[in-house]
Amino acid sequence: MNGGDPKPEMGTSSDPNRRDFLAVSTAVSAGLAAGGMSLAQERPVLTNTRPGQIPRKRFGRHDDQVSVIGIGGYALALAASYEEAERMVHEAIDAGVNFFDNAWEYHDGRAEEWMGRALAVGGRRERVFLMTKVCSHGRDKRVARRQLEESLRRLRTDHLDLWQIHEVIYENDHDRHFEYGGAVEALTEAKNEGKTRYVGFTGHKSPHIHLRMLDYGYAFDAVQMPLNCFDATYRSFERQVLPEVIRQRMAPLGMKSLGGGAEPIVQGALRVDEALRYAMSLPVATTISGIDSPQVLRQNLGIARDFRPMSAQEMQTLRNRCAELAGDGHLEMYKSTTKYDGALGREQHGYPSPEDMPL
Repeated sequence: MNGGDPKPEMGTSSDPNRRDFLAVSTAVSAGLAAGGMSLAQERPVLTNTRPGQIPRKRFGRHDDQVSVIGIGGYALALAASYEEAERMVHEAIDAGVNFFDNAWEYHDGRAEEWMGRALAVGGRRERVFLMTKVCSHGRDKRVARRQLEESLRRLRTDHLDLWQIHEVIYENDHDRHFEYGGAVEALTEAKNEGKTRYVGFTGHKSPHIHLRMLDYGYAFDAVQMPLNCFDATYRSFERQVLPEVIRQRMAPLGMKSLGGGAEPIVQGALRVDEALRYAMSLPVATTISGIDSPQVLRQNLGIARDFRPMSAQEMQTLRNRCAELAGDGHLEMYKSTTKYDGALGREQHGYPSPEDMPL
């Protein structure tokens, strides 16, 4: 799965702590080969496909149905005001969007606070699949559990639908998260206590780092990764990680469909509708989109309504068209540079902030 890298040791199978630690994954691991999607080429079945509706897909091995497009919390908190953000949340839900993304560290908590406040109006929390991320960045599970409680308070809910480890992008992150007393133990505890229904991890840097996380055999419910038509030919999550996530019957979550900062669109490499349709046509549960204004929201809702996947030939034609531009990574700078690496993660790994970096 990772080109022959050895699996890090975590104790023997006879170690009772080890058995307890992986208890959540046992049942799932035993059934991986028994069914479900086995290849990245196999497309999820679309539901909610009536005219004018935003289709939904199954959430991995679970029965939950999530909208083909999701709302990203980071961009939502860039709206002109809280009032505008609230209107956007309500309009998205009324249109049929039910997947909402966030993270503990986004805008020093404002992203979760705004989303939680908006979802509390009219009982909308019960209509959505709510996800946020723990940002311990290698610190122990006590930090992770404290962040969970803060996230629940900000989001005004007693449980999450999905809690993920945020920004797994450093070469030793898998060791830190899976060590005894690490963030993965916090995920297990939170799930067992009913504070989250599902658990997962995210990252944007390297396919092999994702594969190292998947090598542990832990029963993650979801894995989030950058997926777009440029990724297909540059350090590709689509080709290397997506098939393994599907093999393990987890829910793949796509992000950065426009390249993170929409540079491919700005440079005229492709249109927004092409980029989003490609990303949503992949065998993912949802594509999380950064939406910071009512104009962008309505544009993306229009693309998602009546969505029909691209054909395999259409997707390959778009990959071919983008391949030359994709080759040096300048349109996926979250992979090729540190531009998108969060300040808190950099600090925990001993890296200076970008402002303090020498030229």
